[in-house]
Amino acid sequence: MEKELLEHGLNMNRRRFLTGLGMGIGGAALGSLLVPDLLNPQSVEDAIVAGLPHFAPKAKRIIYLFQNGAPSQLDLFDYKPKLQQMHGLDLPESIRKGQRLTGMTSGQAKFPLAGTAFKFNQYGEHRAWMSELLPHTSRIVDDLCIVKSLYTEAINHDPALTFFQTGAQVGNRPSMGAWLSYGLGSENKNLPAFCVLLSKGKGNGQGVYSKLWTNGFLDSIHQGVQFSSGEDPVLYLNDPDGMDKTERRKMLDHLSTLNNEAYEQVGDPEIKAKVQQYEMAYRMQTAVPEVTDLSKEPESIIKLYGGDCLVPGTYAANCLLARKLSESGVRFVQVYHQGWDSHGNLPKELAGQCLDTDQASAALITDLKQRGMLDETLVIWGGEFGRTNYCQGKLAKDNYGRDHHPRCFTMWMAGGGVKPGVYGETDEFGYNIVSNPVHVHDFHATALNLMGLDHERLVYKHLGRRYRLTDVAGKVINDLIA
Repeated sequence: MEKELLEHGLNMNRRRFLTGLGMGIGGAALGSLLVPDLLNPQSVEDAIVAGLPHFAPKAKRIIYLFQNGAPSQLDLFDYKPKLQQMHGLDLPESIRKGQRLTGMTSGQAKFPLAGTAFKFNQYGEHRAWMSELLPHTSRIVDDLCIVKSLYTEAINHDPALTFFQTGAQVGNRPSMGAWLSYGLGSENKNLPAFCVLLSKGKGNGQGVYSKLWTNGFLDSIHQGVQFSSGEDPVLYLNDPDGMDKTERRKMLDHLSTLNNEAYEQVGDPEIKAKVQQYEMAYRMQTAVPEVTDLSKEPESIIKLYGGDCLVPGTYAANCLLARKLSESGVRFVQVYHQGWDSHGNLPKELAGQCLDTDQASAALITDLKQRGMLDETLVIWGGEFGRTNYCQGKLAKDNYGRDHHPRCFTMWMAGGGVKPGVYGETDEFGYNIVSNPVHVHDFHATALNLMGLDHERLVYKHLGRRYRLTDVAGKVINDLIA
């Protein structure tokens, strides 16, 4: 008990020491937040003030375009002529090797291979294969680092999605954006370090939920701030009826005084975090309307993203807003687009999803590049796992569905110091990885490295254990870094 009290006191003293450094470092990187260097988390001398990376970063910010529901890599990126040749034949057991299946297909007597319904062609310097569903992405292929060898242990949506966002399949762990907010803060004191945007496509949707952008056991200032497509982009931000800015300022000053007195008595850092959140909300009242206003965007940008970018809540609108938020200094923008869960009727559903996302995804890369921002902005595109090479349910001549497949799938990245090209390879059936596997923890370690953070040093001690985004695993994939 005495040891726990001493540790608590040292942590509180460390926070008080850093509070004096305050807002002058890294915008919204608040003085009470640390990047621990951390073999000795109680050492003030070893603590690194938020806003300072471990080493020179290649990227300053991340835009993560999460395609919720798992896009089919076999119909978009990972072209397999063998599947076309063996369409309708049963998946050989020598390829499956008894690997586990979901409850949706484990009872099937047959596993008929399903070749893609879409044409593929090779594009760019690296002759990357791309589906006809991605005409806009095909034009920017030389800017992309296409990783075909991602894998995960999770086989169902909730744990797989949570794993990609937090580094763990269980809940209540800080999300990737929260870790970056904790480590680096924001470059704009008037906007959060971590913002979340939601959209839903025409396909079969899987839900998203606030635990995916939670701060977990980190201070609540690091939680992702969700933007709405409604009249108020951020809910509960406006002053109540009858209160003007002057009265609001006086109220916050009085509230801060009371909270600081409480903090001096009990030393709970959440008190400080609440004060910081109130102040951030006050500053956001001016910043949010400005950053969400698209009326000043030139016609060329509207044409680039497509007309849907003027419809709040669409994927195109969120991609454009993500650029504006990043341009304004937001460290991590998370875009979730639902509708990729194609267990049946895949040809129609996938075509609709690509119609929603292809142009805007490519436009974001082009837009960042022409503004000189792409080199410092890491853009990530991908889902929580892949889809099976065999058909779920009945295989028809012009219709099929695909179940979940965690063994191998494709994501792409652009900008932010990644090396363009194609990385990793799967077997001729698109079922197993045959070269350069990349685990979810490896992906996280590499993304943090591009941001100037050592994943083994970005640590937070909670309930006696030291936690990190990559848990106790992960390695940086240096071949992905330019």
